[in-house]
Amino acid sequence: MRIFGVATVKYKRDFKALEQRRRKGMKLLARGITQAEVAREMDVSRQTVSMWERARQADPQAWRRGSLGRPGAMTDAERMRLAKLLLAGAVAAGFPTELWTLARVAQLIEREFDRTYSTVHVWRLLKQLGFSSQRPVGRAIQRDEAAILEWKQKRWPQLKKKPGEKAEPSSSSTSRGFRRSAR
Repeated sequence: MRIFGVATVKYKRDFKALEQRRRKGMKLLARGITQAEVAREMDVSRQTVSMWERARQADPQAWRRGSLGRPGAMTDAERMRLAKLLLAGAVAAGFPTELWTLARVAQLIEREFDRTYSTVHVWRLLKQLGFSSQRPVGRAIQRDEAAILEWKQKRWPQLKKKPGEKAEPSSSSTSRGFRRSAR
């Protein structure tokens, strides 16, 4: 990117490069180089170097990247409680069936923790807790596997249509016996 004829390097979400730049800048500050010189050398603003210096004085390992984004609203203890509630089952949580849906989990969170989350965020939260999506097997509880197997082996072959003997040739143009008349 060029601004007024001066080439500048942009570190766009390349976290390793940003971390390396912070580390190098903090090393320069530790050697006693002025903030203005470090800002010029690292091609950053003086305010950035000032933040680096304050962080370096508070913690020598401050060059490491902290967590990004807004912190989660649920504490670790609340997340563990949610996981226990989910493992106890949907019926135990007051739902008519054992099927957990994102909407049901959102209702549970709202009821138990007094927070409202979208289904998208509920899905992210469940993934963080180690849960995965499961599709219920669409089979009846009363299903008799032995009777099904017997039906497949005995009755189905009797009902299955079989191709009959062909008396006449096919009129299909894709059949073998088709010949085009010469003109």
